[in-house]
Amino acid sequence: MAAALALLGRAAALITGARRLLRGCGVGGSAAKCLSRGISSDERPKRPLTAYFRFLKENRSAFRQNNPEMNNMELVKKIADTWKELPASQKQVYEEARKTDWQRYKERLAAYKAQLTPAQAAALKEERSKRLAKRRSFRAKRELTVLGKPKRSRSGFNIFVSENFQESEGISPVAKLKQLFDAWQKLSSSQKQPYLQLAEDDKVRYENEMKSWEAKMVELGREDLIRSRKQKPKTKTAETAKNAETAKASSQENKAKLKLKKREE
Repeated sequence: MAAALALLGRAAALITGARRLLRGCGVGGSAAKCLSRGISSDERPKRPLTAYFRFLKENRSAFRQNNPEMNNMELVKKIADTWKELPASQKQVYEEARKTDWQRYKERLAAYKAQLTPAQAAALKEERSKRLAKRRSFRAKRELTVLGKPKRSRSGFNIFVSENFQESEGISPVAKLKQLFDAWQKLSSSQKQPYLQLAEDDKVRYENEMKSWEAKMVELGREDLIRSRKQKPKTKTAETAKNAETAKASSQENKAKLKLKKREE
């Protein structure tokens, strides 16, 4: 009798756990993501530090105390210069420590991978790929900002929003954007025209700034950042330009509408 009760208790616990898992996944959730619950990429063993970063971590506090007037960039540069001048025998100490930790890392990584099911491994691989892609995108954008790449031209709708956002009566940014979106749709063609003209002027500004910027990038040897000929705008007639701007404004409206719908959901 006691054994039977114990088995029933275990079965109930398993059912409860399964229900919690299903609730966590939600309706229409990713099966791979649900199966990976309980195994997080954060549990993956971390790569050991390189010899230089070990030196940096170990000596940063001392360098800070001896050079309180330096900012972080100056301090890191001083540490890097000191590392370059360090005798090979002293660098070897940090390199040996790295090798020891690297061997331990490989053993832990093998044990971590061994506990994963195929579904969990696939889910974590996808999660890692997305995180790395996001990191690469952030670095690329930051590099372009540092290099002073001109800001893209704005559409007539975007200019309308920027000019009227503060004065709109919405109690939240989403409500304000919805109010402005509705107001833009109600504007007549003649009322939209000033904003469309500003958008055209901004497009000219963008193209002129891009030409200067791309010329500078060529001088710096960064041809990889130059737009291809296919990407560069072709000469347009006034009618073609007007039709293109109308289509772009319509596209901006549709995108804003979809964004609002997602936020409201």
